[in-house]
Amino acid sequence: MNQSALTGESFPVEKAAVINNNALVNLKPVAERNDSVVMGSSVVTGYATVEIALTGSRTQFGDIAQRLSTDKSETDFEKGIKKFSYLILRVIFVLVIVVFAVNAFKQQGIMESFIFALAVAIGLTPELLPIVIALGLSHGSLRMSKKDVIVKKLSAIQNLGSTNVLCTDKTGTLTEDRIALVKHIDGFGNTSEPVLLYAYLTSLFHTGISTPLDSAIKLFKHLNVKLYKKIDEIPFDFVRRRSSIVVQCQQKHLLLTKGAPEDIFSVCTTYKKGEQVKVLDNATVKILHEQFNNLSQDGFRVLGVAYRNIQAQTGSYSKTEEHDLTFMGFVAFYDPPKDTAAKAVQELQELGIAVKIITGDNELLTKKICSDIGLSVQKIMLGKDVDALNDIQLQTVVSETTVFARINPAQKERIIINLKQANNVVAYIGDGINDAPALKAADVGISVNNAVDVAKETADVILLKKSLLVLKDGVVEGRKTFQNTMKYIMMGLSSNFGNMFSMTGLSLFLPFFPMLPSQILLNNLLYDISQFTLSTDKVDAQDIKKPLKWDMKFIRKYMVVFGPVSSLFDFLTFGVMWFWFQPSIPQFQTAWFMESLATQTLVIYVIRTRKIPFLQSSPSRLLFISTLLAVVIGWVIPYIIVGKWMQFASLSLAMLLALGGLVFIYLILVQLVKIMFYHWFLLKK
Repeated sequence: MNQSALTGESFPVEKAAVINNNALVNLKPVAERNDSVVMGSSVVTGYATVEIALTGSRTQFGDIAQRLSTDKSETDFEKGIKKFSYLILRVIFVLVIVVFAVNAFKQQGIMESFIFALAVAIGLTPELLPIVIALGLSHGSLRMSKKDVIVKKLSAIQNLGSTNVLCTDKTGTLTEDRIALVKHIDGFGNTSEPVLLYAYLTSLFHTGISTPLDSAIKLFKHLNVKLYKKIDEIPFDFVRRRSSIVVQCQQKHLLLTKGAPEDIFSVCTTYKKGEQVKVLDNATVKILHEQFNNLSQDGFRVLGVAYRNIQAQTGSYSKTEEHDLTFMGFVAFYDPPKDTAAKAVQELQELGIAVKIITGDNELLTKKICSDIGLSVQKIMLGKDVDALNDIQLQTVVSETTVFARINPAQKERIIINLKQANNVVAYIGDGINDAPALKAADVGISVNNAVDVAKETADVILLKKSLLVLKDGVVEGRKTFQNTMKYIMMGLSSNFGNMFSMTGLSLFLPFFPMLPSQILLNNLLYDISQFTLSTDKVDAQDIKKPLKWDMKFIRKYMVVFGPVSSLFDFLTFGVMWFWFQPSIPQFQTAWFMESLATQTLVIYVIRTRKIPFLQSSPSRLLFISTLLAVVIGWVIPYIIVGKWMQFASLSLAMLLALGGLVFIYLILVQLVKIMFYHWFLLKK
C-alpha cells in the first residue's frame, strides 16, 4: 500500500492478514498498522478482501477534517500587535485626561479643551501603523513572489521574520521524493557490478505490476543486456516475498531471484565472493545478516539478489526451482537528499532558525537523512513517546528534540502547539493531507504548489519550488518587513510621543494652547504622509541575522528614554522662543509646529539604524525624498495663503536659523543617546 498521503512515507508498505478483529480498531499510528489499511491509501501491488471497520469522524480523514474546523490560534505577530495597542491605549488615556482636566481647570473652555485633548490623542495615536504594515507586507509579498514564494496571508511575512523554529516533513522537502538505487554490493560491502546486472535483469523482464523499487533499478543505469533472453518468470507473492526470472545467456539458463534478504538467505546454500563460489556456513550467514542489518540501520531499503544455473526445460518453471541458490549481494534504496538541502539547513541555522523534522517515516531513515545534510541530531522522539507525555512534560523536551519520527497527524499538531507554548515562533512545511492540522496550528503554515488541495488551502505561504533555499529568502524578506514596521513604531514612541508629552506639560504653564488643534492635525498629517515610503527602506544586514519578536520591555524602555529626549528639546525650543525672541502667540505656535514636525520626521534617519546615519547606513531614496519633502512643505506653509487659514505667522530669519540649529542638535543628541541606549540594553540582556 502507498500511504504517503497520511504518513509521508515514500516507500510502499506491505500489509498482512488480520489475526484478530480488535486489530482493526487499534490506536497505533498509521505507519505501524501492518494488518489494516486506511482510506486515502492506494494499492501498489497485490490483492485482498477488506472489511470496513471505521467510518466518518473515526477515520483518519474524518479526524483531520474535525481538527481543521476549529479556529486558528493567535500568531505571535497578532499577539504583539495586541500588546502594543494596549500600551498605546493606556498612555493616550492618561495623557488625554490630564490635558483635558488641566486646560478645563485653567478656564480655556470645556469644548476648546476637549477638542485640544482630542487633537493630542490623534497626535499620539500611530494611526498610520495599519497602513505602514499593509504597505510593508504588500511590498514584501511582491519581492517574495519574484523569488518563487506566494504569500496567501500577508501577516505571515511578519511571522516568518519572527520564526525561530522551522518544522518540516522529510520527503520532498529535504529529499528528492523519489526512490533511488544507491548501492549494489556483495555480501561483504564491496561494490559489485554482477549484483547490479542480475537485479537489473529481474526488473527489466518483470511483467507484473511495476514497483517503485523496480523502477529505481531500471533508472539507475542503462545496461547492455542483448546477450540475455527471457525464458520464464516466477511472480512475486507475499508468502515467499521474492520473485524470479529465468533467462538464457548463450547456451546457459540462469534462475535470477530478488526479494527480502531474509527470504533469499533461506533458499541459498552457497555464496559468491569475487570469482569464487563458497559454501554458505553459519559464520558467513551471520556476516550477511550483519551487513543487511547495518544497511537497514542506515535507513536503506534492502533487497537480496541470488542466482542458480538450471537445466533448460520445455514446461513452465515454478517456485519449487528456488533452492540451492548462490547468494550474490544486496541492492540498497534510498530517497536521497536534495542537492540544496545541506546548504539551506546551514543558512537557516545561521539565521538563528532551529530546523526540526516531523515525519511518519522511521527514525533510522530520518537520522540517515540528517547525517547526509549536516543536521546535528540532539534527540529523537517517536510518536509513542509523544503520547506518553502530558503537555507540560512535552513542552520541556520539544525544544531539545531534532527528529520526531513515526508521527501521526494529531501528534504533529500537538508538537507544533507545544513548541509555540514553549515561547517559540513556529513555521511548518507540509504538503500532504496528514500535514493539514499542523499547518493550521503553526504561526506560519507553508506548503508547495504541487501539494494536495487541503494543504494548500490551509497554508499561509505557498512555495513554487519545494526547497528550503526558497524559504530562506522568504525569512529574510519577513525580517526586513518587520524591521521597517518597528522603525515606524520606534519613531512614534520617541519624537512623536515626546512632542505630545511636551504639549501636555506646557499646558500647565502657558495661558494659551501650545499649538491649535488644526495645527496639531496638520503636523500629524504631514508626518504620516512622509512615512508612506518606509516599506521601501533598506535594512542593515546585522538587523536580520536573528529572529525578530515583539519585545514589550524593549518598547517601553525605548519610549521612556527617547520620549523625554524629544520633550527636552521641545522645552528648549519653548525657552529660546519665549525668552529670547519674545514672539507673539501665533509665532510661538508656528515655531513649535515647525520644530515638532522637523524633529519627529527627520529622526527616522537616526533611529532606522544602529549605525551612524548616512556615513554607515543610508535610507532608501524614496524615504529620504518623502521625509525631506514633508519638512519643506511644513516649513513653507506659514508663508503662503494656507498658513493664514491655519493661523500661522511668519518667523524672522534669526528664528528660523535658531530652529534649524535646535533640530540639528536634537538629531546629534538622539544619535548619542541611541549609542548609549543600545550599549546599556545589550549589557542588560
